[in-house]
Amino acid sequence: MTTTISYADATDLHTDDYIVLGLATCFYKEDGEVHQIEVIEPIPSAALEALFKQIPTSYRLAYATTLGSVLDGDKMLLPAGFPESAQFGDEFPLRLFSAARTYKRREAAQTLIPLGTTKTDLNYSIERKRVLNAARVVTKDDNVKQHSHTHKVL
Repeated sequence: MTTTISYADATDLHTDDYIVLGLATCFYKEDGEVHQIEVIEPIPSAALEALFKQIPTSYRLAYATTLGSVLDGDKMLLPAGFPESAQFGDEFPLRLFSAARTYKRREAAQTLIPLGTTKTDLNYSIERKRVLNAARVVTKDDNVKQHSHTHKVL
């Protein structure tokens, strides 16, 4: 028997629905210094399929589990095998429910990582750092200079 998760936006989800969580290495900029942190994030089915094509990723591992083992009501539970220092990503419950729905639509993705197992042979790379609080400042120098004849009728 399945139990419906009590969340206003997730009446279609149950505690035994499949989900994959990743442990990502991210960076946080503070006072001019960059700090490395580990973040727990849900991985949607399309992203999981891309990881299996060996694209470089900031995920050290991917763990297949159920919604009920990660979220108990409004309380987030640290998954087995994840370090105590790991943090849950921003808007974690919303992203968790969104990712769970992708596995309901594409059930074939659930066979990539069997329930309760961890995949660690990902193409892990932090060459391109994921800075979580990076601010993109747009200046006039970013404007594309167009040729003088671009908008003229010749």
